[in-house]
Amino acid sequence: MKLDFSSEKSIYLQIAENIENDILRGAIEEESQLPSTNEMAVIFKINPATAGKGVGLLVDEEIVYKKRGIGMFVAQGAKKQIQKKRRRVFYDNYISTLLFEANSIGITRDELVKMITDGGADNE
Repeated sequence: MKLDFSSEKSIYLQIAENIENDILRGAIEEESQLPSTNEMAVIFKINPATAGKGVGLLVDEEIVYKKRGIGMFVAQGAKKQIQKKRRRVFYDNYISTLLFEANSIGITRDELVKMITDGGADNE
């Protein structure tokens, strides 16, 4: 996990996103324990509250859960939940914009699918 302190994205958001990425890659398995917020604070030289805020986002989304007195663990089904969330974001950020632009310049959905399938080959 790496943090970009020069990024405009908040550190706690980067922590949450990095944990999600590790879950998607299989580097952190479902039902496995996360490093404590104090451990993250030492590793990244950040305030433990910042690490806690990032993990807290994942708790709110039920991607991670707390075992009292033991620590934070990745929830069963977390990978699927992250994929579902990221698919929605992907659609909102890319596909809906793509469809709108294609429509405005007269590209049909069938033509668009062909363009994507052909990998951008001559599409005139």
